[in-house]
Amino acid sequence: MDILKQPLITEKISALNEKGVYGFIVEKTADKEQIKSTVEKKYGVKVVSVRTMRYAAKHKTRYTKNKIVSGFTNAYKKAIVQVADGEVIDFYGEI
Repeated sequence: MDILKQPLITEKISALNEKGVYGFIVEKTADKEQIKSTVEKKYGVKVVSVRTMRYAAKHKTRYTKNKIVSGFTNAYKKAIVQVADGEVIDFYGEI
């Protein structure tokens, strides 16, 4: 099972990429040590720090022509990883 689901590519994270900070959507059960070792193996970089955030599911309601559709958004966990100075993770090279 891969702990890293997908990289975060947003304007805010892309601005932090120049400073060696990268974002990932990770498994909800992953801890910081697992995230650190997985990033180091997958991308071949030295990880300095890992910060994690959990996002809860939000209730959403949509009014359509026929009925009211109600549900929840997905809950997820986000990891912000800082790599050592001078090291780079190239997300766009995999595309």
